[in-house]
Amino acid sequence: MRTSRIAKDTAKVLQALSPPGKRRTRSALTSDALRSFAFSENSPSDISADLPPKQEAQISDDDGSSLSSANTNDIEDLLVPAAKRRKVQDAIPTTSRSTRAASRTTSTRSPRKVTVKQETAKPSSNGTKPRRMPARKVTSTDGSVVVQPPSNWETMYSIVKKMREENPTAPVDTMGCAELYWRASSPRDRRFQTLIALMLSSQTKDTVTAVAMQRLHTELGEQQPVSVASPTIKTEDEEDKGQALAKDSTLNLKNILAVSPERLNELIRTVGFHNNKTKYIKAAAIILRDEYDGDIPDTAEKLMKLPGVGPKMAYLCMSAAWGKHEGIGVDVHVHRITNLWGWQKSKNPEETRMALESWLPKDKWHEINKLLVGLGQTVCLPVGRRCGECELAGKGLCKSEIKGLVPKGNRGIVVGKDESLDQKYFDIHDVKVEKQS
Repeated sequence: MRTSRIAKDTAKVLQALSPPGKRRTRSALTSDALRSFAFSENSPSDISADLPPKQEAQISDDDGSSLSSANTNDIEDLLVPAAKRRKVQDAIPTTSRSTRAASRTTSTRSPRKVTVKQETAKPSSNGTKPRRMPARKVTSTDGSVVVQPPSNWETMYSIVKKMREENPTAPVDTMGCAELYWRASSPRDRRFQTLIALMLSSQTKDTVTAVAMQRLHTELGEQQPVSVASPTIKTEDEEDKGQALAKDSTLNLKNILAVSPERLNELIRTVGFHNNKTKYIKAAAIILRDEYDGDIPDTAEKLMKLPGVGPKMAYLCMSAAWGKHEGIGVDVHVHRITNLWGWQKSKNPEETRMALESWLPKDKWHEINKLLVGLGQTVCLPVGRRCGECELAGKGLCKSEIKGLVPKGNRGIVVGKDESLDQKYFDIHDVKVEKQS
């Protein structure tokens, strides 16, 4: 597009009249150029008439004017398309741009120093802490599968055993099923009484089972005194005692077969599920009379065929009645505590029994039940565990330890602001815990 002479002159005049100190941006130049084409009453030919004589002479003399070198581009030249601008920028060599950027960076900022901190592992005072591992199966080089016991199980077992021996106050220690037989009864009746106690103990506390067994020992049938004669050759102590009369227990197979279901249910009404247990005891008594000559079976498999007898009762009965340790009697306490310790991950007592029997030495199969049942009744309770009273606390052995509990001796004591522990003369267990303000 050709540019007219008048447009060039107009651009020169506007450029000459603009303040020299003000920075002319591209947008400002564009707006000025557009403003020069705006309609006004003064025609372009009248512009020279309004100017002073000196400026008119300068405008007429285009070649001699000092403004002839001014940049008087057309409006289309001032408005550069965006695509063209991108092409112009892309045409700039990359090396020049990077050089300018590098020079600008070095001039404004100093190079940043990166320091890599090398941390060295601090050796612990107790040495490397071993990882707690549950019981696991390991395949040896010859292809055989060996069950590795849990880590530190011997340490935990010995600590708990010592703690239980020092404080045998759990109900299972004095009222367990193995202790509820009548001392003056015959060996056959003792084995039968142990089986009945185990059948009553299901879903029942030991204290309640002991009360029901006491009623069966004394109220089931007619009480007949049994004369126990002294030996022919007497010692000095036996001479003073003479002939002793002992009262025999009424709990035997004969009386169980003779008693009515209603009377039997009345005697054991305090135990859990006493209606079902009455049926099981009566049915089991008939089987013992007909198939086992009035005695209990001598294998766990045969015991589990009796109504109401499961694996736990069968293995505990074999240990207590026959002295044979064929399996581990796993109840809720053994199942719960061994899972809390991380010895295995099992969903029910039967899975726990199979997991324990795969690695636990057989000489501990009998005592582990009484050991962990007593621990679960006194310290490791199902609700409100007393981890502060357990000897395993603070040693990193128990996986489920609740840290921060009040240790034994301070539990339940509330000391005021103006008194000390020496001023409290009362039993710890009689203190009602109050919320301090």
